[in-house]
Amino acid sequence: MKKSSFVIFFSVVFTVYGLVNLYIYVTGLAAVPAGYYLIYTSAFLFLSLSYIAGRFLERKFLNRFSALIVWIGSFWLAAMVYFLIAAALIDIIRLFNLFFSFLPVSASGGDFKLILFALILVLVAILVASGYINAKYPAIRRLELNIPKAANGLKQIRIAAASDIHLGTIISRERLKMIVEKINSLNADVVLLPGDVVDEDIGPVIKQNLGELLRDIRSKYGAYAVTGNHEYIGGVEPAVKYLSEHGITELRDNYIKLADSFYLIGREDRAGKQFAGTLRKPLSKIMEGIDKSLPLLLMDHQPVKLQEAVDNGIDLQLSGHTHHGQLWPFNFITKKIYELSTGYLKKGNTHFYVSSGAGTWGPPVRTGNRPEILEFILWFEPGQ
Repeated sequence: MKKSSFVIFFSVVFTVYGLVNLYIYVTGLAAVPAGYYLIYTSAFLFLSLSYIAGRFLERKFLNRFSALIVWIGSFWLAAMVYFLIAAALIDIIRLFNLFFSFLPVSASGGDFKLILFALILVLVAILVASGYINAKYPAIRRLELNIPKAANGLKQIRIAAASDIHLGTIISRERLKMIVEKINSLNADVVLLPGDVVDEDIGPVIKQNLGELLRDIRSKYGAYAVTGNHEYIGGVEPAVKYLSEHGITELRDNYIKLADSFYLIGREDRAGKQFAGTLRKPLSKIMEGIDKSLPLLLMDHQPVKLQEAVDNGIDLQLSGHTHHGQLWPFNFITKKIYELSTGYLKKGNTHFYVSSGAGTWGPPVRTGNRPEILEFILWFEPGQ
């Protein structure tokens, strides 16, 4: 990662994170009895700093303690979102009450504030716990598509795809084993991993020997991946090297012809410019020498500039990255940012699918959607 990009990126992240936590802390402090200020402040500092501290520790002293701190901090990230929403709602109600005086006098009392504080704690805990359970069990989404091209006699292929696994401390052996088993249950001809296979630091992946489980992925034509922004954030070359050594073929601005019947094209992630100072090739440049009369499948981690795939005759593009927000209400934000935040779209003659992802980033929690593993049946039917 370029040093300047690193400093700017994390300065913004830490500033926003600090201000959000300060706002939650001050709002909650108003409900805490005076004798418990020290306990509240100590607990809040521990929780709010645990994710940052855990990430630092696992880079320097990777062990069970660092993993525990990361887990605690990861749950706090999810809880923080809903504490922020609660704090904002409380302040909005207070503001309206200044003008319309609709709250009873007792609402300003210490007992009422303490009860409200406890109620919010319980509701957030229930929401985070249910989101954790939801995140553990990816659904299998099945989609059949007709590609109006001949494929040298091949009539159909079955694809299994899992984007945004985020292997690391949170998505560890148990979760990866489940994902691999679900992929293998599909008996796919080819397995595609459209980016963010590794969360950030490769250290926890190596320590848990997760590559051993990646080798268990079975398919007729192999398993292929592209880089995502998180591979770049954590160090792209060590991540790509590790995956390549464990049975995953990385396509980095290049392509491969499979079964002499169709092409699989993989784009370098656009985050390379920000974090490594490298520019990815234009899609048209990557595709030089391709026989466009055959089916063309593309993996591009971030679903931006979809028209580029249409203009270059791509038949199916697979992307991820968005997590479709992962935590409600962020799904509304990703829908505004991306032309396609999740699911299927046909644009021109190109089919697009953006996956919400098989794993999670940060919080091991999903409250906005289900994680998913994709099963595509592609029919090659000229003239259809």
